[in-house]
Amino acid sequence: MLGEIKATVDRHARNFEAAVGQRMVDMELDNHDHHLAYRLLGVGSTDGQSIDRHQNTGRFLYRHAGSLMEEVTIACFAHAFPGSGKQMIDNTVGTKPAQFEIDCLVGQDAIEIKWRDATTDGDHVSKELARLTTIAAAGLRPVRLMYFEPQRQQARKIQGRLRESYLQSGGEYHSGDDAWIYVESRTTVDLRSVLEDLSSHLR
Repeated sequence: MLGEIKATVDRHARNFEAAVGQRMVDMELDNHDHHLAYRLLGVGSTDGQSIDRHQNTGRFLYRHAGSLMEEVTIACFAHAFPGSGKQMIDNTVGTKPAQFEIDCLVGQDAIEIKWRDATTDGDHVSKELARLTTIAAAGLRPVRLMYFEPQRQQARKIQGRLRESYLQSGGEYHSGDDAWIYVESRTTVDLRSVLEDLSSHLR
């Protein structure tokens, strides 16, 4: 189990480094016409290029962080509950998307895994609520895990709305420390300690 988690972490670290490296190479060939807008706001070309590099790195970082946390969580549940894992379910409350993906189906528990969700986008919230309604209508229990809570007030407000919706649907919502505790209580794997130990050896 620990070896599988480490292998997943190593793979994502390699893929992240490779993706960022390739993007930096590609950016060397980009034109910088958009820096005109930067200059109008008092940001020079050198700082503008640095901002562009960090913004692109951030996009890859968030994507790989989310995928990493999802994969290691699924591995914990698969270890404790063989046969559990991803599952597609037809959207019965709308047409877009045609199906919703359940990150990890464990018996009747449809677990949604988020490393962090700081969105305030209305369309994103509507899609989440449609997904929740579809899962509950299928006789499954929606469970949402979010390891790291957003800091901004509006994003926290959105998460509060989602929490209420999960509970009203007979589901569960676990965030912050409670998410780590939930995983350990269900799988016996202290995932946070495992990841903390791995990160300490990578510094």
